[in-house]
Amino acid sequence: MERLKQKIMQEGKVLSDTVLKVDAFLNHQVDPVLMQAIGEEFDSRFKEAGVTKILTLESSGIAPSVMAGLYMGVPVIFARKKKSLTLMDDLYSADVYSYTKQESNEISISKEYIQQEDTVLVIDDFLANGQAAWGLIHLVEQASADLAGLGIVIEKGFQDGGDELRQKGIRVESLAIIESLKQGEIQFSKEEAAV
Repeated sequence: MERLKQKIMQEGKVLSDTVLKVDAFLNHQVDPVLMQAIGEEFDSRFKEAGVTKILTLESSGIAPSVMAGLYMGVPVIFARKKKSLTLMDDLYSADVYSYTKQESNEISISKEYIQQEDTVLVIDDFLANGQAAWGLIHLVEQASADLAGLGIVIEKGFQDGGDELRQKGIRVESLAIIESLKQGEIQFSKEEAAV
């Protein structure tokens, strides 16, 4: 998706060989026009998958997921990292380790929002080592729902997450795949990866 790649080049900040900061348009401040285009692109890529629900992780996955849900006409569920008074019982839960934040979180969703007859599209902002993706997939599996695949805004192709998911036969559609962040330079993959 060229528009996204241009935005990454213009506003993304390379903090290290493994960390890309995109809080100017995705992780802190949100560019709604870009999110609309991202939602439309996910709809286009998963149009034939029979998606009935979208699942994401709070908080950075919410904006692209809501826009995709708008185009697909389906509800969006976001897994919470902290339980609240209204989210205590009848939950699907999974543990997710964040390499960026160097912490583990138990993510949870209410059992009432994903059913066995659902076909769930998982959307997330980044795919690196795949920990968040596997946690979200585990929630879908607990519900005995079908997984349509993963829609990823930015994949770090130089880390193992995407390859491991694809090797397991999981469909991964990444809108921008970064091949390298070495020496402060953003380099994109020459091919769009999908299974």
